[in-house]
Amino acid sequence: MGVCALLVFATLVALGSWQVARRAWKLDLIERVEQRIHAAPVAPPSFADWQRSPDAARESEYLHVRLKGTFDHAKEVLVQANTTMGAGFWVVTPLRQADGTAVLVNRGFVPPEARDPAARGVPAPQGNTEVVGLLRLSEPGGGFLRHNDPAGDRWFSRDVQAIAAVRGIAPVAPYFIDAEAAVHSAAQPVANTSTQWPAGGLTVVRFPNSHLVYAITWYTLALMVAAGAWVVWRDDQKRRRRSAPPADAALH
Repeated sequence: MGVCALLVFATLVALGSWQVARRAWKLDLIERVEQRIHAAPVAPPSFADWQRSPDAARESEYLHVRLKGTFDHAKEVLVQANTTMGAGFWVVTPLRQADGTAVLVNRGFVPPEARDPAARGVPAPQGNTEVVGLLRLSEPGGGFLRHNDPAGDRWFSRDVQAIAAVRGIAPVAPYFIDAEAAVHSAAQPVANTSTQWPAGGLTVVRFPNSHLVYAITWYTLALMVAAGAWVVWRDDQKRRRRSAPPADAALH
């Protein structure tokens, strides 16, 4: 029992220490992401960067970027979304850059009644357009318990490679951009209307950080195991003393 208690105690302490290390990693991640989000926009990883390092996009996640190109609205995709503005869709449109490469841009949110571009209250940006936003990693597969259906054109996540394959977009960046706000080219001024879709700038950056609670839980369980083992040992010692024969009886 002592050996088992020791093994359980060591395991719980190790789990608690692991959560402490995870908490330090998460705090560092949050700090780095906050710095990226609020930094001045820079150019995203180039085509050469993708080819040289498969992790180039991952190392640039949530980077504040600026890029230019021409939207191909004929290849627009609507991805189901739930936002602070309600349920609806993300409008994901490929942006063709000067070097011929394409980047999927999440131009923002539209409610169900604005699925049709004609109902969005503002003309789609035409010609050379500048986009500023956050670099996001591809979301393969689909959403929680809901899988993307490329054949049926039903999307629950922004799966870059699947969308590009269905829409015939190549070469495409392995990431997408969450636009800060609805983008418009200089040739397409914003219409004077109170309802203008899509609504950009709805990216939610939130990293759950419950590692301290988990660490305290594991350490508390370890102390309980140690306390329980001590109580068992103490009671065993008392029982041994009670059951031991008197010293003078041992002499006869």
